[in-house]
Amino acid sequence: MPEGDSIRRAARALRALEGERIEATALHPRGAPVARAIDGRVLEAVEPVGKNLLLRFDGGLVVHSHLGMVGRWRVVPVGSSIRGRPWLVLRGPTREAQLWNGSTLRIARGAKLALGPDLLAASTDVEAVADRVLASGPSRLIGEALRDQRVVAGIGNVWRAGLLWHGRLSPWDPVGAVDERRLAAALGWARREMLRSVAGARPTRSVYRRARRPCPRCGTPIVSRGLGERNRTAYWCPTCQTAGPER
Repeated sequence: MPEGDSIRRAARALRALEGERIEATALHPRGAPVARAIDGRVLEAVEPVGKNLLLRFDGGLVVHSHLGMVGRWRVVPVGSSIRGRPWLVLRGPTREAQLWNGSTLRIARGAKLALGPDLLAASTDVEAVADRVLASGPSRLIGEALRDQRVVAGIGNVWRAGLLWHGRLSPWDPVGAVDERRLAAALGWARREMLRSVAGARPTRSVYRRARRPCPRCGTPIVSRGLGERNRTAYWCPTCQTAGPER
């Protein structure tokens, strides 16, 4: 699933169309209402917020895009071949943006999302984010709290696994048992590494999708298990990150 760093890279590409009057079309019925609403309008700004993209058009119209598990945007020269049926095509004089799939594509006026602070926003204070996570409920699992976009926006399975491993925290730790300084340090690491990823650095995956492979720190085989109401897979080292069922 695209996470905060991927969304910021997509926003950077889409900004090539800012200030241009857009011809909007949809080759898929999911995007047709959005295309009709924004066709002929000027794209004023592209704003990444956590895992979401807000495309602001003149007249106060806002397109809210969430890519879900498999969605993607790409920006290409006008006239490039189109394979399949993209949900939405935004065409400027020389470039066009194409959207395939996603979990959300909607039109709204002045869209405001019910999200926690974006971990990658310039104004974000990781210590304040750590406080917010710790205030989300003492019995809640830290692995669940970090993926709750209402608590902190932008973290998904990949970065959750990495920051917990870096901080030697188990996804099964109850929030009330987590050390605030350790959590803030782990969030700070994630913020720095995600910003490096936005700039083009390839992220290093210590435990994500490395089940049964050796932990880079101690050599113990990485384990995985579904966690939370949505049963999203968590990855961790049972030696470096001992907690929950393993304690």
